[in-house]
Amino acid sequence: MPAAVRNTVDRLDKPSAYYQSRNKKRKYDRDDDREGRDKTPEEPTEDPLKDATTLYVGNLSFYTTEEQIHELFSKCGEIKRLIMGLDRFNKTPCGFCFVEYYTHQDALDCMKYIGGTKLDERIIRTDLDPGFQEGRQYGRGKSGGQVRDEYREEYDEGRGGLGRAIQAERLKEEEEYDVKFLLLHSPSQPATTTTTRASTSIGANPTSPQTEEAIKQFFTEVYENWVKTIMNPFYNVNAEVKSPVFRGRVAAAGKKYL
Repeated sequence: MPAAVRNTVDRLDKPSAYYQSRNKKRKYDRDDDREGRDKTPEEPTEDPLKDATTLYVGNLSFYTTEEQIHELFSKCGEIKRLIMGLDRFNKTPCGFCFVEYYTHQDALDCMKYIGGTKLDERIIRTDLDPGFQEGRQYGRGKSGGQVRDEYREEYDEGRGGLGRAIQAERLKEEEEYDVKFLLLHSPSQPATTTTTRASTSIGANPTSPQTEEAIKQFFTEVYENWVKTIMNPFYNVNAEVKSPVFRGRVAAAGKKYL
């Protein structure tokens, strides 16, 4: 019997990584059911990707538009439907989509010519998919996006920076540090009654001494909070101050003096 000839390239219509991971648990469940039973030969199951016309597209930028995706993927065939992946809570794009063609050959051509190329300066990946079902357009991560974006430690500007869970942890640490800083340092002296009363009439008396004093108090407090923010160990030198804690304190100072 002659030896089987092996191909030197991978099949384009082989099961996708997404499909294999999704069906892994099902396989284990079937194996458990068969345990203890007489093993009988089973008929080979039909490959659900044999005639698949849908592609899962991953590693997209959050800022890539539906029009950009349509323009690129329509080069391989007429697109029947394009479903953008959305954040489960905010309903904003979260880095993936489904592209459905009219024919299986168009889907294969897309994998061959577009998979692994760049869109918005990002290498995108494409996988054959058994078919879109309602609900799959939403991220399954705890914060609403994709699971891969929860604990990403490297900064990815196109996908929201650091992982969302990492950002939440750092914000919590930053707030705890600010509280400790305030406990270790004497708080600013509160504005005098005269200044507080005068602050209500700043718009009516822009050149009055009371207005000048109120503005001075405002900028003094903002400066003190800015110094505390840049002394935070999580702040990078020369980086823009984006701390929500700092913004909240500036807003509070504005209400207090202005």
